[in-house]
Amino acid sequence: MKKPLKIAPSMLACNLAQIENEVRRVEAAGVDYIHVDIMDGHFVPNLSFGPEFVATLKRITKVPLDVHLMIQQPDRYARTFIEAGADILTVHLEAYHDVRRTLEIIRGMGCKCGLSINPMTLFQNCGSILKKIDLLLCMTVNPGFGGQPFIVEVLDKIRQAVAYREQHGLDFDIEVDGGLTTDTIGPSVAAGANVIVAGTSIFGKADATAAVKELRARAAEVSAGG
Repeated sequence: MKKPLKIAPSMLACNLAQIENEVRRVEAAGVDYIHVDIMDGHFVPNLSFGPEFVATLKRITKVPLDVHLMIQQPDRYARTFIEAGADILTVHLEAYHDVRRTLEIIRGMGCKCGLSINPMTLFQNCGSILKKIDLLLCMTVNPGFGGQPFIVEVLDKIRQAVAYREQHGLDFDIEVDGGLTTDTIGPSVAAGANVIVAGTSIFGKADATAAVKELRARAAEVSAGG
């Protein structure tokens, strides 16, 4: 059974000089989440936003904030980002922490919890952790920078996640992030992803509403065909 499609524009690709206007553009486009990438310069070779940025977004929008911690020690900062306004907080399997304990912290604070895995990470490494999450984020690029090409090989990992979810009677969403366009959303949805993070494919367009509509249309074509 297919889960509802959700579109999550990535703030990493927005015009930071016009943050509120950019948020209003995607609100008007009817997006489901706003995706916020947090990078620490250690886990990934780049720096981005901090908790104050999340708090700023929380003050200007009611769209749920999908916060992705690409940081080395997410257990140290999970509470801070939830207090700042994260509605979904996703941490990496590969980071330096006790993953199960971090997920317990997130859940204990009433926040939805997600687990992210990099393109080279085997799906089997997730193990029983999948029973503790609301969302599995399968990175379709190597994390750290926007604008990278979609890694097709990750599609098989998505299929494995769908099979595991069905076999164990679970209900987590499957999110994809990196290189999502009107060309790659179809294969992603066909494989089983239902939360689509898109950066330049939305914020890079003059008409965000038309961009979101086209992404949904491409996804619907695949769903109808399946």
